[in-house]
Amino acid sequence: MSTITVTTWSLEQTSPGDLLPARAPQGDVRIVRSEVPSPEFSRFLYASVGGDILWTDRLSWPYARWQEHLDRPGVETWVAYDRGTPAGYVELEPQDDGVVEIVYFGLLPAFRGRRIGGHLLSYGTARAWDLAERWPRPAPTKRVWLHTCSKDGEHAMANYQRRGFRLFDTKVEQEPEVPAPGPWLGA
Repeated sequence: MSTITVTTWSLEQTSPGDLLPARAPQGDVRIVRSEVPSPEFSRFLYASVGGDILWTDRLSWPYARWQEHLDRPGVETWVAYDRGTPAGYVELEPQDDGVVEIVYFGLLPAFRGRRIGGHLLSYGTARAWDLAERWPRPAPTKRVWLHTCSKDGEHAMANYQRRGFRLFDTKVEQEPEVPAPGPWLGA
């Protein structure tokens, strides 16, 4: 099996003041928290956003694993809608000691390049900073972090840096080369 070289960058903010918000896009773009844990909807978002950029780690999760993950206190999914259609999402996950990870963030292919991504990232990052206000258990947020890699969209790193995220780690690894799964078999 052939391999590819993948560079993974980890970025962080250590204060709410680090966030540099993007302007909201024109039109009817709304961001709404998906408050009812729904494995079907979360898998749809994951597969639809990541299908062409090789997101594969959750594709094999059975329904029960999705439900278990989504039921964890503090895990939140915020969805951007463009005129009522899901355009992308950001998933937040609290960790120990006031740390919140932006686990997944991205747009469905049809919505990329329309200035929705910067706005969604800004909004999602702000929700990471105030996550403890919505949940009784997590400590107040002291740090928000995420990772991106060389398989992600060409504008991902620049978007994170424009939003005030700073690089704190870089790893280079070999990974098996797999075909992009697309949002469904054969796509």
